[in-house]
Amino acid sequence: MLKISAVIITLNEEKNIGRCLDSLMSVADEIVVVDSFSVDKTRQICAQRQVRFLENKFLGHIEQKNFAVAAASNNWVLSLDADEALDEVLQKEILLIKQQPSAQAYSMNRLTNYCGYWVRHCGWYPDKKLRLWDRRIGAWGGINPHDEVIVQAQTTTKHLKGDLLHYSYYNIHDHIKQVNFFTDIMAKEAIQKGKSSGLFKILFSPLTKFLKSYLFQCGFLDGYYGLVICIISAHATFIKYVKIRESLKE
Repeated sequence: MLKISAVIITLNEEKNIGRCLDSLMSVADEIVVVDSFSVDKTRQICAQRQVRFLENKFLGHIEQKNFAVAAASNNWVLSLDADEALDEVLQKEILLIKQQPSAQAYSMNRLTNYCGYWVRHCGWYPDKKLRLWDRRIGAWGGINPHDEVIVQAQTTTKHLKGDLLHYSYYNIHDHIKQVNFFTDIMAKEAIQKGKSSGLFKILFSPLTKFLKSYLFQCGFLDGYYGLVICIISAHATFIKYVKIRESLKE
């Protein structure tokens, strides 16, 4: 039978990590948590569930996730964020894979819970993620904080039934706080890649983002929270380009 190591990175995730770990108990042969020196109860919650708990300095999402993958005992890894959990359908799918794998990597849809509401539009669903793979043919890559698993060419992949449940924000304050954090990272990455930010991008990119997510990706069907999400997403685009411009002037 195929053995799977579940790997998770954490920083002050006492609200989420218990739910995440519990969803993995039936499918993972090993659970590895790599923590960035949390000061809340994350460590104690992990200790109650007898997972391998490692501490490592955070140098970036990609770097930390690859550290966690390398620390796993098994070549097959299932990578989750602390605010994610497998639904029952997805758990059953993974148990079948362990009996007889038919691909080298597997993707799944991610369904996000926003302030208690499941978001099915706004460009947030289906949010296809490759999270289960043989680490010998792939690793985390992309651009921080928008990391992704990149596998070798000719890798066989399949898509699983069920949803990866993403408990993103408990309140709107958390969303706005995360926007500020992520746009710092995104602006830094953009500058390192030689990208600039003119007034045209600052003025029109947020408008384009809003129209795309609210109208073309049917954010209006998610009602009040759909409107909130699309406005904050447009605002995040504005903030990103403003930060790029501000940094280039320094």
